[in-house]
Amino acid sequence: MLKQRRQAAETVAEALFAAEKAIDAAIARTANLAGLMPTSREEANLSALIGQDALMGAIHTMQALGVARQNIVDTHKRLSVAQRDIGLAAVSFGSGGEKPPTPEGRLADGWLEVVKPLRVA
Repeated sequence: MLKQRRQAAETVAEALFAAEKAIDAAIARTANLAGLMPTSREEANLSALIGQDALMGAIHTMQALGVARQNIVDTHKRLSVAQRDIGLAAVSFGSGGEKPPTPEGRLADGWLEVVKPLRVA
């Protein structure tokens, strides 16, 4: 049973990491596009009116990709909770580096917890 849970978790983790990587790549490529458009327009000695709607489209795409990235990060956090819930908290998936520590007063799933008050002498 543990082997099946671990295999399922590995499959989901691989798909999650691929989705995160794709969103980051889309952000980088769209940022490159948005940066090239005004520079290219200026180098071609064209009016600022040329391509403004296209530039705004790229900017709106960046905003949407930012929301997508936040959503996939939230998905990652929730899957970390699910990983713990199925008994695989000690298993590490991927090599994306260290996760930032959970702020004091917050559980790994984002919920607040009651903490003991500090006693100041």
